[in-house]
Amino acid sequence: MLKAAIYGLGRWGSTLVDSVKDSRKFRFVRGISRNPANHEEFSKSAGIRIVSSYGRVLKDPGIDAVVLATPHSLHPKQIMQAAKAGKHVFVEKPMTLTRKSAEKAVEACRAAGVTLGVGFNRRHAPAIVEMVRRIRAGEIGDVLHVEGAHSGSTGYRLGTQSAWRATREEAPGGGMTARGIHALDAMIQIAGLVTSVYAFSDRRKMPEPQFTMDDTTTMLLRHASGATGYLSTIFVTGEFWRVHAFGSKGWIESRGDTDLAIRGLDGAPQRIALDAVNKEQAELEAFADAVAAKRPFVVPADEAVNSVAVLEAIVASAAKGRPVAIR
Repeated sequence: MLKAAIYGLGRWGSTLVDSVKDSRKFRFVRGISRNPANHEEFSKSAGIRIVSSYGRVLKDPGIDAVVLATPHSLHPKQIMQAAKAGKHVFVEKPMTLTRKSAEKAVEACRAAGVTLGVGFNRRHAPAIVEMVRRIRAGEIGDVLHVEGAHSGSTGYRLGTQSAWRATREEAPGGGMTARGIHALDAMIQIAGLVTSVYAFSDRRKMPEPQFTMDDTTTMLLRHASGATGYLSTIFVTGEFWRVHAFGSKGWIESRGDTDLAIRGLDGAPQRIALDAVNKEQAELEAFADAVAAKRPFVVPADEAVNSVAVLEAIVASAAKGRPVAIR
């Protein structure tokens, strides 16, 4: 049983705690908040004590790991503090906001001999798991092109408690940090690391003037495998998810966690219905398994770093009006 503390008790932090309440592999034993008094009801319902000091938690020998559901810009320092204290680290995506800080965080964990996990929960969505398995088995041949889209109405729902999520500083590339990065991660799994980005990003409909992030972001990608890609994330529209890989022998597409379709060169598409899973429980238990086995987490470090590098490249490309290479 991996005993963990969670830093950040907003909506998503609470979701993570609830997801493993019945787990036999992972247990939250402490919560961290600047204002513990604001979480008394949650503390009672979840059965975990809420404290204000991250430093004290890192010194507690009864805690094996920390889970970070804090603002993205705080991740680098918090990861390195945890690594220095010998605590395993599970951090919500994106791991950091710059490639340089992501590489430093990875190195800090490697040097300390602790496991680093990054919260791409859709790696455990049945449709993505099956999609990647079939692609690697050669069912659609060589991957030539990948398309991704992850959009929704989040921009209209951001309130004061989540205002940090709606700033350019915390959300470079518009909806990429909240949504699009999930589709990007799937595309990296399928086609390899991204080596070039040509992006367009604008603020079109965000309703409040203090919300400074872009809400409409699109990009063309080149992957290390030679495959091309297209990705969009719109923060002010209806819910939509799609990852579609085109290969030399056909295509395969996911339009939801349990919805998959595949088509060869001939015939009609085959639709595949899959059973749902608790993605958050699956990712935290996978982290516990990695810690126990002393092996890397299911999200390879170079892929997590590459997704951060893409965020930087989106901003640079949109500003310059030209493609930006990632080396």
